[in-house]
Amino acid sequence: MEFAECSRGSSGRAQALALCLLALISLSCAARLSASSRQKLDIHKHLNRLNKPAVKSIKSPDGDIIDCVHISQQPAFDHPYLKDHKIQMRPTYHPEGLFAENKVAESTKEKVNTQLWHVNGRCPEDTIPVRRTKEDDILRASSMKHYGRKKQRTIPKSADPDLANESGHQHAIAYVNGDKYYGAKATINVWEPKIQQPNEFSLSQLWVLGGSFGEDLNSIEAGWQVSPDLYGDNNTRLFTYWTSDAYQATGCYNLLCSGFIQINNEIAMGASISPVSGVRGSQYDISILVWKDPKEGHWWMQFGNDYVLGYWPSYLFSYLADSASMVEWGGEVVNSEPDGQHTSTQMGSGRFPEEGFSKASYFRNIQVVDSSNNLKAPKGLGTFTEQPNCYDVQTGSNGDWGHYFYYGGPGKNSNCP
Repeated sequence: MEFAECSRGSSGRAQALALCLLALISLSCAARLSASSRQKLDIHKHLNRLNKPAVKSIKSPDGDIIDCVHISQQPAFDHPYLKDHKIQMRPTYHPEGLFAENKVAESTKEKVNTQLWHVNGRCPEDTIPVRRTKEDDILRASSMKHYGRKKQRTIPKSADPDLANESGHQHAIAYVNGDKYYGAKATINVWEPKIQQPNEFSLSQLWVLGGSFGEDLNSIEAGWQVSPDLYGDNNTRLFTYWTSDAYQATGCYNLLCSGFIQINNEIAMGASISPVSGVRGSQYDISILVWKDPKEGHWWMQFGNDYVLGYWPSYLFSYLADSASMVEWGGEVVNSEPDGQHTSTQMGSGRFPEEGFSKASYFRNIQVVDSSNNLKAPKGLGTFTEQPNCYDVQTGSNGDWGHYFYYGGPGKNSNCP
């Protein structure tokens, strides 16, 4: 029906108006349905890009599905730079001093943990385990474009504390700068911090950084996190992140974009870590090492003493193609200030550093890799936190733990309103 008909004479005006109204409602409904159908179509296209064909699928007790994807079909190879890339199946060199340090770590009695999906199966050789992305995962994101990405400027600006709390992120970290760094290592106590709002997260990680805190920051990050928005639950999960332009257009968590090349068939990025530590109970920790292969130049990641996970090709980066200029270790939370007050999202165990072992969370045996590919104690270790009454950090050193620190806190409390 033409809308011009709405101008008929008085005899048919009421009927025409009713018909016009019906036509407008149906058009509006059709437009909404069309937009909804378009969104669904876009989401399914995105899911098809992310979820590669699986050789085998494993249902994890936490509801995740782990797809065993052939190593040559993984998301990394969607990247234009990686179309003809020949997979490097092992690093040319490990950092010197690594294996001696492992023996020290083994003697300290902390328990190591594994991933929850292992109870229901393993991925075969020549495949890698990939956590399947579901429609709900994408719908929780602010947009499809932002799914799997950090918001801009979430690095603690320890070199420039005046700029520190842009974007509501808070940190309790130890750091080194002023030299060239070719890697970093830490053993990180694993907890399951409570998150107040679904759009907040709590993580504990190391950062390997190059460039400035402006538009061109290069960052490689790895650790554990609790992020209801990203994963749809409150489980503690292994994660990685990378960016070459300060979180603007490049990089992502885990394997949610092309970039990181995984070679390991046992550890899934983004999968739940189990078990976690308890106050006055058993303590569990994970070791993470990120280093630059002196021959090929790629940045490799190792999880624990046994699992070389894969690498970020050097040509993803500008500054990190050469070396890092800063290394940071520690905790980060999002403080969205619900109801105008500080969040009660916990960092680490939710306890302050002075409570010590089995109550506060720790990083131990923190080291950097120098230009000779040697693991060394960090020189001139600094600390940084925006609000020590909310989250704090305290460093120390001894024979077994080398350089270490306790960190974290409860967030909102009587001294952190």
